[in-house]
Amino acid sequence: MASCVQHRLVVRDVSSLQVLQIYTCLDQIQFIEWSSDSLFILCAMYKRGIVQVWSLEQPDWHCKIDEGSAGLVASCWSPDGRHILNTTEFHLRITVWSLCTKSVSYIKYPKACQQGVAFTKDGHYVAVAERRDCKDFISIFVCSNWQLLRHAKQSLAFVVDLERIKLSILSAQMQQESLTQYFKWFFFGEQHFDTETQDLFGIEWAPNGCVLAAWDSCLEYKLLLYSLDGRLLSSYCAYEWPLGIKSVAWSPSSQFLAIGSFDEKVRILNHVTWKMITEFEHPATIASKKTIVYKEVEKSPSVEAERLSLSPTRALTSSAFSTQSKYEISQVPISLQYIKPVADRANPKMGVGMLAFSADNCFLATKNDNIPNTVWIWDIRKLKLLVVLEQLCTIQCFQWDPRQPRLALCTGNSRVYLWSPAGCVAVQVPGEGDFQIVSLSWHSSGDSMVLLSKDNFCVCYLEREEVK
Repeated sequence: MASCVQHRLVVRDVSSLQVLQIYTCLDQIQFIEWSSDSLFILCAMYKRGIVQVWSLEQPDWHCKIDEGSAGLVASCWSPDGRHILNTTEFHLRITVWSLCTKSVSYIKYPKACQQGVAFTKDGHYVAVAERRDCKDFISIFVCSNWQLLRHAKQSLAFVVDLERIKLSILSAQMQQESLTQYFKWFFFGEQHFDTETQDLFGIEWAPNGCVLAAWDSCLEYKLLLYSLDGRLLSSYCAYEWPLGIKSVAWSPSSQFLAIGSFDEKVRILNHVTWKMITEFEHPATIASKKTIVYKEVEKSPSVEAERLSLSPTRALTSSAFSTQSKYEISQVPISLQYIKPVADRANPKMGVGMLAFSADNCFLATKNDNIPNTVWIWDIRKLKLLVVLEQLCTIQCFQWDPRQPRLALCTGNSRVYLWSPAGCVAVQVPGEGDFQIVSLSWHSSGDSMVLLSKDNFCVCYLEREEVK
């Protein structure tokens, strides 16, 4: 694992936290990221427009990328871990730097949006949102050569594909523009197409890499689904005039697409017809007896615990024994803390802003910003609400264990909360001082997680249960 302090990069062993390497950069580090194979790590210094790359295998080797007067606002690795994508100021272009061949490629007109670059899970293709002549476009590039994706044009394939397109139009009621777009793809062969959006806000590939989701800004409710060859498969609009889409999440199996909206609902689309199969509401009152409501309660330590303290000084400086937190099962119906958003301010705290599917595709966790202290866990197999976690403080972050259905969340205090189908627990982070957890991240093995505060971090290790 790696962390940065001012201009220094510190690499530690994740199991022992022993320092392995310390690198000194040219300026204060503002962003770090590991390559996919964990052999390299990049450090971005946006103020100076510089990226430095360090090697774990060869500590003496390093690389410096200077964007010069073009500036730098974002930097990331490609999936192969050997190319770096730098976005220049004002989003004039994306520069692709190769560590192997030292070659440079350019992607012009990238759009400044929330998620304008999306790689397929296998790393073969990348989709880039573009803005040209006051219109939104999407280009699909091949990551091996950073050229626009092209397709072979064979007459037999054309006939077979044309029949398939006709059937798709009849079954899914595709629009006329879809067939026009297909002929453009066939005759011109390059994956560069305009989108039916007013202000493209984000793009994201399905995990299987077959479908690309693109959605408009919150001012217009519109979600578009494109195939790898640029054909419009379907479009979805739940309503017209109020604020629209706030968050989007694919299920790991690519069978479901969850859309969080400003109307406090989550809509689930299926991968067969791309129609809505259900919608999940987030009411301020839980009335169903089939829903389990866990409520966090906080109690002061007992007199016996205070007597066991080693010294008065340590008792005052340690926050581990200041309060105790646990979950209690609440009786339904129960009213949740509901906050009415301020209508005359930008970015109102309303709607479903956080979505996440579990790794086994069985559960969906959501947060409605109108009810900021609550996490909702839905059973995707039965399409119903399963559990509600009511916290004392605002939910800052939640993330699923990458190996099993176990959810970790934090609320800005010194505790981390874990839920699984077996139950939930609140864990106090030991140590002196007030360690306020604002973010967390699981290790890929699911055996540990990093807990981040504003200025510090700690590693939480979880014991794996032995199967008898």
